[in-house]
Amino acid sequence: MPPKTKFDKEVIIDAALAVAKEEGFSGITARSVATRLQSSVAPIYVNFATINDLVDAVVGRVFSISEEFLARQKGISVFENIGKASLDFAREYPVLFRELSINPNPYLASYETIENSMLESMSEDESMKDWTLEERRRLLLKMRVFHMGLSTMVANGHVPSWLANQEFDQLLMEVGEDVLLAQQVKRRECLK
Repeated sequence: MPPKTKFDKEVIIDAALAVAKEEGFSGITARSVATRLQSSVAPIYVNFATINDLVDAVVGRVFSISEEFLARQKGISVFENIGKASLDFAREYPVLFRELSINPNPYLASYETIENSMLESMSEDESMKDWTLEERRRLLLKMRVFHMGLSTMVANGHVPSWLANQEFDQLLMEVGEDVLLAQQVKRRECLK
């Protein structure tokens, strides 16, 4: 009789991530992961008390992956780095992008937590140091609206055939610069 194959936590998380990449987090079941591993469900329950524990581990892995996408960016601004990382994530993990970014879910911190962190980063930017909180908040919202729309188009495969994938990064930057410039002009006009 051949020796039993043992699966450690990392191998099980890898298999569950593969399921989630295709079906979303709700697709992670003991049976779907066992099928991916070509095993019984026993190794899953030996390593994880519940399927929710496994899902939590996969969510943690996805956040680590998204941090890796962000770390690879070498842009000059936080907007550029986050925008490009998000586009890359939407291309590589469209199902998970939709599940985490579009659908309500318990996996992400509230938007206010993320927003406050971004607003703090913006206040440290030399070009925005004298902007009010409301001015920075409005700019951030405008950027987010465009960015989410563009990333959603990418994740859903709703991209114009005449626009190459690399051009989406360029479009992101062009519109970001346009929005920032418009906000700066508007701000100058209000200060007159």
